[in-house]
Amino acid sequence: MNRRVVITGCGAVSPVGSTVERFWENLKNGRCGIDFIKKFDTTDLKVKIAGEVHDFEPLDYIKKNEIRKTDLFTQYGIGAAVQAMEDSGVQAYVDPTRLGVYMGSGIGGIHTFIDECHKMDTKGPGRISPFFIPMMISNIAAGTIAIRYNALGPCLPIVTACATGTHSIGEAFRSIKHGYADAIIAGGTEASISPLSVAGFTNLTALTTINDPTRASIPFDKNRSGFVMGEGAGALVLEDLESALNRGAKIYGEVVGYGNTCDAYHITAPHPDAIGGTRAISLSMAEAVSSGIKFEQSQIYVNAHGTSTPLNDKSETIAIKNALGEHLNRTLVSSTKSMTGHMLGAAGAIEAIVSVMALRDGIIPPTIGYQEADPDCDLDYVPNEKRDVQSDIALSISLGFGGHNGCLAFVRYAGE
Repeated sequence: MNRRVVITGCGAVSPVGSTVERFWENLKNGRCGIDFIKKFDTTDLKVKIAGEVHDFEPLDYIKKNEIRKTDLFTQYGIGAAVQAMEDSGVQAYVDPTRLGVYMGSGIGGIHTFIDECHKMDTKGPGRISPFFIPMMISNIAAGTIAIRYNALGPCLPIVTACATGTHSIGEAFRSIKHGYADAIIAGGTEASISPLSVAGFTNLTALTTINDPTRASIPFDKNRSGFVMGEGAGALVLEDLESALNRGAKIYGEVVGYGNTCDAYHITAPHPDAIGGTRAISLSMAEAVSSGIKFEQSQIYVNAHGTSTPLNDKSETIAIKNALGEHLNRTLVSSTKSMTGHMLGAAGAIEAIVSVMALRDGIIPPTIGYQEADPDCDLDYVPNEKRDVQSDIALSISLGFGGHNGCLAFVRYAGE
């Protein structure tokens, strides 16, 4: 079975807005969500900036007595999923046994973990919350969303670090394409901005220590020096095309390809020759071609992983060049992490929404903060200002610690 899969709903919780409308409006206009951390004292930390979510109200999505039983990453995931399901309207039409949830997280409930460790040290084991384990485990966002929507179909909380959101959407796409489900809420969620996490990523030398929000996350710029932590969630409702047409659903775009590979090289560094990244992009393109998509003469948009780390941006540029080859002269690349920071397990889902919106509206969001070109990064990264360009195909790339590579291919839905 090879069914066509479309996107009928989107939801976003992000540093640049916690609705899809605010999120997209700010991104396409180059507004940065990175700022000095407000949620805790950073006096003792080298890194004092992040992409925090400021406009999320959990009571809009969760009953008051349930909030204390859920970690923030689950709250973000529920918020994005509720937005996407309300946007889609699919629940009234889908058999619950054919509705799935693929919502992953790179880290899970680290706020709960930290709080309960502190209780253990200061008050003893008798004061540990009975909800400690279910609040902390990284599958609980997916499970909670499934309970919310009586989704009795496949439920898969993928954990592939920074590639989590992309792999969640890709695996959901395959599940619907091959007939295992009719609709799936897919995406990623992360809420890990804490003193412990910031210190850990800092000592790993992954984060930039430049505490200037305008010059910290500068993907592909010669002076880039590390990523900026972000947080939030992204959710998309993927649906079988026939089902969507039968109920007259609004269709944002179509998923046509997915590539999933591993570098098998290093726990944090990408392969210097970008072998795995190249294959992931190429596999997504090949699947798209097999469904009738033509890359020749098409305008292509690539939403890059673009973390602003020296190794990632260089390696990813190599991968894009290797995979797209003769199509590069019709390819525009940008990294919206320049505005959101790196949302870790949520990044791929949020960036999938960006890719679909870019196709829908004919707008390429910019890579902001870009000032000095790097000879190793020599593509058109749409610096600082959006472009009004109607793309035909969008590729969204994610690269995660552990060598995980993922790429999704989207096209505008143009009818039968």
